[in-house]
Amino acid sequence: MDFTFTEEQQAAAEAARGVFAGVAPDTVPSPSLVPGAVADDFDRALWTRLAEADLLSLLLDAEYGGAGLDAIALCLVLRESARVLARVPLLETSAAAAAVQAYGGEELRSALLTRAGRGETVLTVAAMGRTGHDPAELAVTARREGDEWILDGAQTAVPWAHNADFIVVPAHTTADRTLLAVVPRIHQGVGLGEQISTTGERLGELRLESARIAARDVIDADGAWEWLRELLTTGTCALALGLGERVLAMTSEYTGKREQFGYPVATFQAVAVQAADRYIDLRAMEATLWQAAWRIASRAPGVLPASGDVAVAKIWASEGVRRVVQTAQHLHGGFGADVEYPLHRYHAWAKHLELQLGPAAAHEEALGDLLAAHPLG
Repeated sequence: MDFTFTEEQQAAAEAARGVFAGVAPDTVPSPSLVPGAVADDFDRALWTRLAEADLLSLLLDAEYGGAGLDAIALCLVLRESARVLARVPLLETSAAAAAVQAYGGEELRSALLTRAGRGETVLTVAAMGRTGHDPAELAVTARREGDEWILDGAQTAVPWAHNADFIVVPAHTTADRTLLAVVPRIHQGVGLGEQISTTGERLGELRLESARIAARDVIDADGAWEWLRELLTTGTCALALGLGERVLAMTSEYTGKREQFGYPVATFQAVAVQAADRYIDLRAMEATLWQAAWRIASRAPGVLPASGDVAVAKIWASEGVRRVVQTAQHLHGGFGADVEYPLHRYHAWAKHLELQLGPAAAHEEALGDLLAAHPLG
């Protein structure tokens, strides 16, 4: 199949490179050097520039001021954002808005989408379970009462929760269905506890105690949560790819200048082989990412569901980003352990992404279950 990017997708990536060109990752404090979060808020100035470049409305239709593009375009932009560790809820807002557009009611779409595309409304998603390993949809229960849904439960590690206007929460019903509730951050029955991520950014522990959400703000449609979860996961793989590419470039620059015994260490076979192995990891991460993004964007039928391609992308991303940063730390020598050197922040973000994606063994098991249920022969 042809993975050549369209002119519109390439234009989105080019616009993203222009916006992120002025972002300096080394100006943000290292998470090891501050007692709490590295900042109280995300980068609002960068958020405004993204909105002005129409990069927050990529997945929205023209009637909401969007470009009508797809998951591939979003992943191209996310890849660029990760190269500079952009501190913005780009993935969460874009994915949540896309889910509202695809599955939400007209009243909800009208209330949220145009403002989200202009950067005026910030969305995030509570995608982790009660412990961080349980299925997210089981962490919160929902029961219908008249024209409202009543939510109870807790979600941990919600990104940008303290700064978002709305949190999209998957909830489990008594009828064994999963729905998506669009919950205002400031609302009766909604509480937030502070958590700090590996990256040093603020996370939120969302606590729901008989929180009443109007039925118009709840998405009760088959496949909505599965589609949103796969889009979030594929976007996370794009972040891992962009970060890994930048780390390998940093390693190449350093080993090309660092001399030992009168020669650049990059000319030593042991160094070159390790760098080549990591390059192969990145190319595998890239190929599996575009396969997963294409399946989500096209919703094309196949022998396996799209979740199979997403699982393969997760296997390579979670393992690959870890190997890339570990090799970078090793080849940087003492600089790799310096918490004031930018590589330290990239390592912290890589670990956070690895934990978000989960262990490769779990995804391999899920892929095995899919292959058993959908034999290829």
